[in-house]
Amino acid sequence: MEYRKIKDDEDRDADLIEADVESLRGKSLTGVSLNNKNTLGSSFGDRSKWKIKSIVTLALTLLTSSQAILIVWSKRAGKYDYSVTTANFSVEALKCALSLAALARTWRSEGVTEDNKLSTTFNEVIYYPIPAALYLVKNLLQYYIFAYVDAPGYQILKNFNIISTGVLYRIILKKKLSEIQWAAFILLCAGCTTAQLDPSSDHVLQTPFQGWIMAIIMALLSGFAGVYTEAIMKKRLSRNINVQNFWLYVFGMLFNAIAIFVQDFDAVMNKGFFHGYTLITTLMILNHALSGIAVSMVMKYADNIVKVYSTSVAMLLTAIVSVFLFNFHLSLAFFLGSTVVSVSVYLHSISKIQK
Repeated sequence: MEYRKIKDDEDRDADLIEADVESLRGKSLTGVSLNNKNTLGSSFGDRSKWKIKSIVTLALTLLTSSQAILIVWSKRAGKYDYSVTTANFSVEALKCALSLAALARTWRSEGVTEDNKLSTTFNEVIYYPIPAALYLVKNLLQYYIFAYVDAPGYQILKNFNIISTGVLYRIILKKKLSEIQWAAFILLCAGCTTAQLDPSSDHVLQTPFQGWIMAIIMALLSGFAGVYTEAIMKKRLSRNINVQNFWLYVFGMLFNAIAIFVQDFDAVMNKGFFHGYTLITTLMILNHALSGIAVSMVMKYADNIVKVYSTSVAMLLTAIVSVFLFNFHLSLAFFLGSTVVSVSVYLHSISKIQK
């Protein structure tokens, strides 16, 4: 009897131990499974973000490279038959319409949520007019700087924007660039400048003091507007990008309407808003609108540094395409500058990998 009781107790204890072991095994396996799922999810998310960044960066590069070509084609006898201010307003209006169309599609598929509804608070919308005002002032300065510098000189001085973006990126967004990235940035500026050199480029050094000041102010305004836009886009990452774009472009329309009233009001009233528009003009406006949306997506999913590199590479692509379209001759300076830009892109890419 006693033996049987002890044996029964041992068998019962063995069963309990076995059950505990199986329970622990189940927990362990479950934990591993969850960790694997989290790892796979994180990997998939990173891959998805990288894909979005790659697509929008490529789109921005291609769209930007064709901008200058379409602008040249839109001229007749070396001048614009249409009003530049109405074209700029049309770009903002088209961007606003495209953002609303994309937002309507989101509403149909996901419904209206806190992150994709158009209604907003004063504290959120108060930031959107600032980039629009900065870009308006920069664009107005473009008309006055040509009193002190010619077009080729302006293209060279415009490269100040590269350095100003890096400096403001560090100051405003508090994001530190590595020494390799700073070296790559300086090389990018030098490469873009070298690629634009021609026999008359030495005249840039003779630019009056007012021209230098205006070029520096324009570079700071452009850099600040870009970095500030990125800060707005990333302040609330869950916010639907089309809602953010809508408010940006609404204020862009408002400021460009003011520009029309100040600069071309009489011409628009006498000749009409769309006077001088052609198919090429329409394509140019569409290009600018899509480029603006691509810039916003780069700000949301990448950063200003990616935008700077994208637009710099686009400048080189524009020159190459111009060889076939406008009989543009590539100089030795262009090839040297392109090489320096390529080295800059490579340095920036390996610095990102090392991080």
